[in-house]
Amino acid sequence: MVKVQVYDLNGKPLDTMELEAAVFGVTVNKQAMFDAVMLQRASMRQGTHDTKNRTEVRGGGRKPWRQKGTGRARQGSIRSPQWRGGGIVFGPTPRNYGGKLNRKVRRLALQSALSQKVVDEALMVVENLDVQQPKTKEFVAIMNNLKLENKTLFVVSGEEQFENAFLSLRNLGNAMLLSVEGLNVYDIMNSDNVVFTKEAATLAGVYWNKKDSEGLAA
Repeated sequence: MVKVQVYDLNGKPLDTMELEAAVFGVTVNKQAMFDAVMLQRASMRQGTHDTKNRTEVRGGGRKPWRQKGTGRARQGSIRSPQWRGGGIVFGPTPRNYGGKLNRKVRRLALQSALSQKVVDEALMVVENLDVQQPKTKEFVAIMNNLKLENKTLFVVSGEEQFENAFLSLRNLGNAMLLSVEGLNVYDIMNSDNVVFTKEAATLAGVYWNKKDSEGLAA
């Protein structure tokens, strides 16, 4: 098991808790993390790029001049690729850049990313994120209490009260909130710190240690 300190929102240590070693204490597999990040970034591409070929551009219905006798090269359409305003040859067309990783590799990548944060001492557990009022200034004070100055990812359980926390941090450029089910390698690695609530850390140890569950998010 991996032991971490649990803090309240004032930055005071409360107690310690043990995290699931199969999720937060695995041997880091950099290749799995690399593959997961590359796949996720590729999937973010819209792939809506498009050019018109000679069948799609406007005009060019008639032959510009007769086949023989003019001294010029034969031409069948003014919308051939060599003409100004003609079609584009081998241009980009709409496509899906997404791919697929095996479920075990996806799980290993996320476990490796979380374990790397533990090794780097960039993973923290707080009692909860039950903010009384949805005010950005109050959440900034909470981050200052926890000494979180850089980009921080907050992870909560779907059963917790976190609506005010989400409304408070959504205007901050250095804070982001996800549920345990929505955890992904890119957002973990793109954050300098990862902060779990106590309930979310417990749930993550169970959820991301499933061996043969169907419909696993990652």
